Amino acid sequence: MKRIIFICAMCIGFVSIAQEQSILKDTIDLDEVLVKATRVDEKAPFVQSNVTKEEIESRNLGQDIPVLLNFLPNVVSTSDAGNGIGYTGIRVRGSDASRVNVTINGVPLNDSESHGVFWVNLPDFASSTQSMQLQRGVGSSTNGAGAFGASLSLSTNGIREKAFAEVGFSGGSYNTFKANAQFGSGIIESKGKFNSEFTGRVSTIQSDGYIDRAAADLRSVYLSASIFSEKTLIKAIAFGGHEVTYQAWYGIDEETLETDRTYNPAGEIYDENGELNGYYQNQVDDYKQDHYQLHVNHDFGNEWTGNLALHYTYGRGFYEQYENDADFEVYGFDPINVDGEEINTTDLVQRKWLDNDFYGTTFSVLKNFEKVNFILGGAFNQYDGDHFGEVKWAKYGSESIDQRFYDNTGKKTDFNMYAKADYALNTNWSLFGDLQYRYVDYEVLGTDEGPVTIDIKDENNFFNPKFGVSYFMDKSSFFLSYAKGHKEPKRADYLANNDVKPESLDDFELGWNYSTTNFRLKTNIYYMNYVDQLVLTGTIDDVGNPIADNIGNSYRLGLEIDAVVRFSEKFIWQPNLAVSTNKNIDKYYEFDGELTNFGNTDLAYSPNFIAASNIRYQPTESFQISLLSKYVGDQYMSNIELEASKLDAYFVNDLQVSYEIKTEKLFKSVVFTGLVNNLFNVKYVSNGYFYTYDDTWTDPDQVTTITGAGYYPQAELNFLLGVNLKF
Repeated sequence: MKRIIFICAMCIGFVSIAQEQSILKDTIDLDEVLVKATRVDEKAPFVQSNVTKEEIESRNLGQDIPVLLNFLPNVVSTSDAGNGIGYTGIRVRGSDASRVNVTINGVPLNDSESHGVFWVNLPDFASSTQSMQLQRGVGSSTNGAGAFGASLSLSTNGIREKAFAEVGFSGGSYNTFKANAQFGSGIIESKGKFNSEFTGRVSTIQSDGYIDRAAADLRSVYLSASIFSEKTLIKAIAFGGHEVTYQAWYGIDEETLETDRTYNPAGEIYDENGELNGYYQNQVDDYKQDHYQLHVNHDFGNEWTGNLALHYTYGRGFYEQYENDADFEVYGFDPINVDGEEINTTDLVQRKWLDNDFYGTTFSVLKNFEKVNFILGGAFNQYDGDHFGEVKWAKYGSESIDQRFYDNTGKKTDFNMYAKADYALNTNWSLFGDLQYRYVDYEVLGTDEGPVTIDIKDENNFFNPKFGVSYFMDKSSFFLSYAKGHKEPKRADYLANNDVKPESLDDFELGWNYSTTNFRLKTNIYYMNYVDQLVLTGTIDDVGNPIADNIGNSYRLGLEIDAVVRFSEKFIWQPNLAVSTNKNIDKYYEFDGELTNFGNTDLAYSPNFIAASNIRYQPTESFQISLLSKYVGDQYMSNIELEASKLDAYFVNDLQVSYEIKTEKLFKSVVFTGLVNNLFNVKYVSNGYFYTYDDTWTDPDQVTTITGAGYYPQAELNFLLGVNLKF
């Protein structure tokens, strides 16, 4: 049995007196209660984008959260299957998903070892999300893995006063189908001190994917129970998902991209003559993940509030692969003799397992003084993960089923404390300060495939100060901030290079905001200076995880502009753009057997220009139509600017339509939604990988660097249609 260990302390957030009284009103917005310590408001000296529940619902037809966030400033989303369902990812300011800190109600979501977030484990989580805030850059202190690209804070659904029920269905291209049901008790008043409220959701999503055999079978559940009084809120949340996806993380080469862009090499089976003889049907990723959170929020009076959150996550699953001509030595098999011939390779089926526990607490207390708001908080989290591989079948060499060929454990302790304060000097000037200490202890012991003995032990102490100043005028505000960030390597980085080091970042932000009744403008200039930045090499491991390495000094310098233009009550335009230069400084790389200085090269996966637009026309309260556009400039998948590693720029457009019919009969309302993705049928690639290796076989006297690339093509013109019935 799994042991669930909870460590008690005080947690995040606060409830003001006005918010407590709102418990008895129409809706309680839980992000004000549970995520206060890990978010910033509009006046803070940090760059942020906020997404409301209404904005989430307007586009939520089954695609993952990274796809829903695609039109925010300086964001690029990717999808292995090509249609936004299954494995998806997000990059912010050129930083990949492992450097985007994600929390749900202030509880860390990033995997402790890979640092990534696997949204496929939480299908349809957008339906249970009240709001999202994306902070670009280091931002303010938060819990979980260090933020280098951004911090994404999700808040789950708030308390609703009245009972409700909703049923939604959607479907479309690539045999995509989604169904969910949501329900809630409304506030149940009692004669005692506490009232209560219960909500829930169940969802299922299926899709064949744009890529061949990139099928996804996804199921999820969300349950919450709240009891609350005038000064106390206690909320228990349980959610999780089970995903079975056919593997689509291999990518295709340039020739296949031109001739058969939907081809998927996963599961290829070759006969003895080297001819393709079909595909292994169970080349799947099969994983379950359960999350439990308990939040206790209390107003102590005299402007003191505090929150305690306990959490536990249990993940387990495997991915299964057919291997052609696998080497006996890797699996611990002894060579055998068949008809007088020594056999030391075999076709086989393997499963690679991950079984892990993640548990701990997040905590904070808040005090409101006359001119100062003060937060003291932190987190203590523990990760225990088992990694092991089993041979399920082998043509030769194996005499036992489930024979393990590697077995190792990963353990990680992550502790942080922070203190934040904002001080209003007067009506025009405000100061912000934030000091964080973070301790990380990571250990991996055992054997990896090869076989290779693993003995990784690393301990880091990080100090991350942040300061800012804001100036407010009638319609304008200005801010200047500095934030220090540190980040430890990922598991894959340690395994690829024993000498890998933590990285550090100095992030400077200068912003100007301007707002009138019909016009809002947000602009900021950022300069992010890295030492020992862990930059993606372009190489991926055998499960598609990107591998990074220290590169010395590098920087990102950019301008971001985000606007809202209201031409009339019916016609709104929301454009944004990001112009940047992202450089390695004096990049040295061994190429063709020689250490070569490539100069100041572009950082991998960092387009110099990204723009987005949302043109929305709403002629009536019940009908709206939007044209969403996205442009992503050229980007390299390597750090040495080789043409063979370049991803071409692309420009895509989506058309979104919604219409609501309100009725007093069986349903309160019926909402119809339509989404046409890639309206103009553009053939584009948003992600890929690049690799190099030294060829010494062709000419032993001449080392030649061989290069290659893999591409993940995205879906052409496709559509989704949905209907939501509200009772």
